[in-house]
Parts: sequence; C-alpha cells; structure tokens
Amino acid sequence: MKMMYLRRLFTQELCPVTHTDLMGCLQHSPQQLQQLLSGGFAGAPGLESLSWLHNLAPCFPLRGDQIQVIHEPQHFYQTLMQRIRQAKKRVVLASLYLGTGQLENAFVQTLRHSLQAQSSLRLNVLLDFTRGTRGVANSKTMLLPLVREFGEQVQFSLYHTPDLRGMTKRLAPPRWNELLGLQHMKVYLFDDAVIISGANLSNDYFTNRQDRYILIEDKPLADFYAQLIERVQEFSLAVSADATEGLHRNWRILPYEGTKEQFIRLAKERVTNFVQEAYQRQLQRQELDTEADTWVFPLLEMGQIGIHHDSVVTKQLLSNCIAGSRLKLATGYFNLTQEYMDTITHKCLAQCSILMAHPNANGFQGAKGPAGGIPAAYTLIAKSFYESLVRRQQNHRVNFFEYQKPGWTYHAKGLWYYLPNARLPNLTLIGSSNFGERSVNRDLETQVCLVTDNMDLSQRLQAEADRLYDLSTTAERDIVQRQVPRWVQAVVRIFRNFF
Repeated sequence: MKMMYLRRLFTQELCPVTHTDLMGCLQHSPQQLQQLLSGGFAGAPGLESLSWLHNLAPCFPLRGDQIQVIHEPQHFYQTLMQRIRQAKKRVVLASLYLGTGQLENAFVQTLRHSLQAQSSLRLNVLLDFTRGTRGVANSKTMLLPLVREFGEQVQFSLYHTPDLRGMTKRLAPPRWNELLGLQHMKVYLFDDAVIISGANLSNDYFTNRQDRYILIEDKPLADFYAQLIERVQEFSLAVSADATEGLHRNWRILPYEGTKEQFIRLAKERVTNFVQEAYQRQLQRQELDTEADTWVFPLLEMGQIGIHHDSVVTKQLLSNCIAGSRLKLATGYFNLTQEYMDTITHKCLAQCSILMAHPNANGFQGAKGPAGGIPAAYTLIAKSFYESLVRRQQNHRVNFFEYQKPGWTYHAKGLWYYLPNARLPNLTLIGSSNFGERSVNRDLETQVCLVTDNMDLSQRLQAEADRLYDLSTTAERDIVQRQVPRWVQAVVRIFRNFF
C-alpha cells in the first residue's frame, strides 16, 4: 500500500489519504502513533491545519537555529566560497550552469584548492547539458580542468533532456534547444550543510540579481539531497577527462537515442524509488526529535520524466488556505499554470499578494531577437489573470506587486503563508520553481516546504519578505495599461508552455 500510494503521488493521481492509511503500512511505537495522529508537529498545536504535509513528503525535523536566511547576492557568493574552503568530505553542486567570468573563475580556483588540500574530499557537479555547453567558453570548459586534474575525486555530469533527440537535436540552434527542458534544480551542499536557492552560479547571481537562499545545517537533509543528485547523475551524461560525454557506469541508455519511453520509465523509477525509501526511513525512525520546532519537506518536480510532486503539494497548499489566512507568492517570471490560477481564484481563501519582476527588472529586458519580448509576454499573462479575477469578483482578495531596483534584476520566487491572526509566516516554499508551465512540465526542479514554530526564524523569514516587497509597487493599473506588441500576443498563445 505504501509503495502504491507514493507512486500515485509522483504521477499526480493521488487523493489525500488519511493518517489511518499511513498507520496500516508500518509498525509504530505509541509515541510515533500519537505524533502522527496529532499531525506530526509536536509541541506546535497551532499548525494542525498543515498536518497533511506529513502524508505527502519526507519530513526532516530540526531547530530554527539550524537555518540561516541569506538576503543578498554578495552574501550568497561569500557563503559559497567560505563553505567550499571549509569542506572536508563532500561538495555537491546542482545548478543550471556555471558562468565564465572573474568571480566564477575564482569559484573554480577555490574548488581546486580544497580538492588539493583534502584528498578525501569529493566533488559532484550536476548542470544542464544544453545550457552548460553553450558557446566556446562555457560551464564544461570551466570545470573540465578539475576533472582532468583530480580524477576520481570529481564527478561532473550534464543532464540531457530526453525530449531533445532526432532531427530536433541535430538542427535546433543553441538557446532554442533549451526550450525543450532543463536541469533547473539549485542545490549547493557542503559536508552536512545545504543551500537551497533559485540562484545559478554566475556573475549576475553573485552581484545584482536578487534571488532567495537559505542554508540548512542538517546531516539527514544533506544526505537526502546528496543522494538525490547522485540518482539524477546516473541518467545524466558523465564528462570524461578527454572532454567527451558518455553514459554513467550504472546506466545503459542515452537520453537522445533508443526508446524515449524506456529512458523516462527507468529514470522515473530511479528517483521515485529513492524518495519512497527516504519516506519509509522517516516513518520507521524509532526515536522522534522532541526538540524540533521546524520541519523541512523536500519537494521534487520532474515533469519531463513523469514526476509531479512539488506541483501536487503546491496546489494542495493553495487550496487548503483557510479563511483569514494570508499568502505571499513570488516569481521571477509570471507564468502561473492554469491550474494554479484556477486554484487561487476558486479554492484559495487567503488574502494573496503576488510579487513579480517589473519589466525593467526582468533579465530578458533589452535582449536581442524574440527574447526581448519575454517581459511583455509575462505582463500579458499577468494582465489576463487579473482580468479573470475581476470577472469573477476575486480581485479584492488578490493583489499584484512589481519589484524594481535600479541596476538590478529580479529572480526571487517562493511563497510565505500566514495562518489566521499570525503576524509572522508559519510556512515558506523556497527553491528553483517559478510556479510556471516550464517548472511543472519541462524542467527538473526542487524546493523545500519549511514549516516553523520558531519565533526567531519566522521573524527572519518575515524580514526576507519585507526586503523584497519594500522594493515593489502595486501593479494592477500598470499591468492593465501597459502595451503589449501584437507579435508577443501571438507568440504567447502558441508558445506559453515553453517559457
């Protein structure tokens, strides 16, 4: 029953199950039984309405003081560098790409020095194939010297979407081939600490591109993410010292050859079985952490290999918002799925504030070619959603804000949820998902759902949200009045699922 339940969850076929369903799957001590029946948030009775989360994802209980909220890109970069220097056992980096500038070169040199200083240190890097090999100087050329110099200490992998194959793979030019799907997870792990973020490893994200970042010091969670990245590396392409990309030693099917369906089935099995095992270990723990005041639930979304987990949890969170609660949702690119917009409109009872990039803070503003129309496309989608809220008389409950800071671009995403009468957030989602069509159907994503009863952590999460919203202005009137070129309107109708 347990395996069947989680398989249904990962294929978006589930109906919420009762705690009794879970109880029948495993043997529990009376203490475990009491905690699960009370919703799993021991010592935090105000969080009962969120207890359904324990049915849907592995849970890592910890204390609020194990979590650091990072606010600025420069601090993010400094933290990465410091943690690499201090690492003794492992560094695991999962990102879309690594840039090629001065800061990125210093980043690679720091990795080199740590690998030289610690012969027991292992470096695992997972990037996207199409983005990571774009141009003459790219992520691959940046990291290849480490592969050559340190041999078995370094495992460098490039995820290749199974959708890019055949004539499309041969003819689609760089940038355009990235539309079909990407490795988009942002996980940066150092020994027993992990940074979950939406930021990539490049100059903008280290200087003037605003994102979100939290550092969690917890060995079980770090082990979970290290092992997850290893699973994805198995069905990714391994980069060798001779600069070729080939199969991982545990894999036999190239993502762009053979049967696409077989590749997807086997890749899905790798990830699904891993998460099921993690969930089982969580429920079988004999000792419960009675000091926990914070609970972390890792969420995955890998639509191109048939895994829909994060979107199921996100939709249920939106639909379970109770009357009197508040919700703040942020996205760097406003292209919410129709299902998310319908849920906010018809099932969500919270007062909602949606934060997005002003066109001037959009990373595509001023880009050459069709990419230059992307900011207008996001405006059009936001305008359409706002007008639908007006028609359904829900616009009083949903407000729009746009972030703008001179010289900066905006890439922060996530969610803060406040229970009724709560001044501070009780829950946050943070990670790589933009809550859009790409996030659900095309890219590999991960974010964590963090629930806390720790006052200090809630205050720090509130300060994070305030810093973002303080640089925003209300946007409903501007969204409606802003002109959108006709060609952009046509492109959005046809290609909305690709950006």
